[in-house]
Amino acid sequence: MMPSDNDRGETVLAASQPRPELVVETRSGPDGAVVCALAGDLDVETLAPAADALAALVAQRPTAVVIDLRGVGFCDSSGLNVLLRTRLVAERTGLDLRLAAVPATVMRVLDLTGARTVFAIHESVDEALAG
Repeated sequence: MMPSDNDRGETVLAASQPRPELVVETRSGPDGAVVCALAGDLDVETLAPAADALAALVAQRPTAVVIDLRGVGFCDSSGLNVLLRTRLVAERTGLDLRLAAVPATVMRVLDLTGARTVFAIHESVDEALAG
């Protein structure tokens, strides 16, 4: 419970909203590529499923990994680090990693940190799979 003030100036306890979990879904794409779709907040409290799924996908060595970010509402520095680490491992193994459908909130993080320049970014999953 978190304290807050009501309109009469009294302090009341308000229940904090539970944080939604990050949903991670993977599917096969054409020509041996895989798509990993993330939905929710990609931050220090929720990123474990994404980190685990991306590490497992890269270890499988498909022809390409497309990370569909369309459903991500927020990304903090730890979420960015998962994406950057995944990119480094993929690069070392010669795997093509692409980001798709990056929302403005996530693009801002990529722009502010300069990380946008190291990723192949596509408007849609279909474009990334064709890429």
